[in-house]
Amino acid sequence: MTSILLVLIVIVNLFFVFAFVKDLINHKGEVMNEPANNIALPFASFFTFLLSTFGISDFAIGTVLYRKLNWVSLKKLPGTLNAQCVIPVAVMALSYITSIEVGVKTLAVCIVSQVIGAYIGPRFVVKLPEKTIKQFVSIGLTIAALLILAGKFDLIPSNGTATELYGIKLVTAAVLLFAYGALNNIGIGSYALTMATVYALGMNPAAAFPIMMGACTFSVPIGSMQFVKFGEYSRKITLSAATFGVLGVLTAVYFVKSLNTGMLQWLVIVVLFYTAISMFMELRKSKQAVENV
Repeated sequence: MTSILLVLIVIVNLFFVFAFVKDLINHKGEVMNEPANNIALPFASFFTFLLSTFGISDFAIGTVLYRKLNWVSLKKLPGTLNAQCVIPVAVMALSYITSIEVGVKTLAVCIVSQVIGAYIGPRFVVKLPEKTIKQFVSIGLTIAALLILAGKFDLIPSNGTATELYGIKLVTAAVLLFAYGALNNIGIGSYALTMATVYALGMNPAAAFPIMMGACTFSVPIGSMQFVKFGEYSRKITLSAATFGVLGVLTAVYFVKSLNTGMLQWLVIVVLFYTAISMFMELRKSKQAVENV
């Protein structure tokens, strides 16, 4: 079953690679003339996907960095954020699934649930109040981080050893991962939410990594091919991510695999607090922008 999953990941992502390489060849005279700095870009790609491999959103980093440095227009930003992460995330998924122990049934159920949520969720999620959802998510992530922190100091029983889910826990994971896939469509990333859920259900925190990356590597390539088809993305940034970003991924995967459960719990705490604070700051900034109008 794991072998089938790995083969499917390779096949799905090869479709994107074929479209991307074809587009690069057709525009080979334009790629290096795109605005991103030739010296800074490889470092940016390396560290963006090094952090992404630890669970920190590359969408969030790219949104701030690329706009601040004028490396990509606002129109091409969504396509760039999606296209640049396809190959690095595929490498993350293959690396984590082959090196971190997760029950194949749990892995498959979580990945399929999130992918389905990502595809059929938009028709429902766009009708929901985005601001209210983000408020609840930021509060929920803060509570989850505080609970894990309390467990670290033996104030409450500490979870986090299982590698497989059964019964109601598996159903709960499927429902929540479906919801997280849908929430991706309004800009709420699934990394931190998946980490909190996996830990709350009693799994080893390391199990979150193959689940997170496995779901993303099936949902991102298909949508990204549309951006490539219409040229609505930065070829230069995507090419840099596919090379130097992958080096960042392989570096981070080595460290994640070498961390014990205790260290991974600290990593999860950092990611949850970072995501919750980022979301809170985003909401505050939006509120101030409305007040200043």
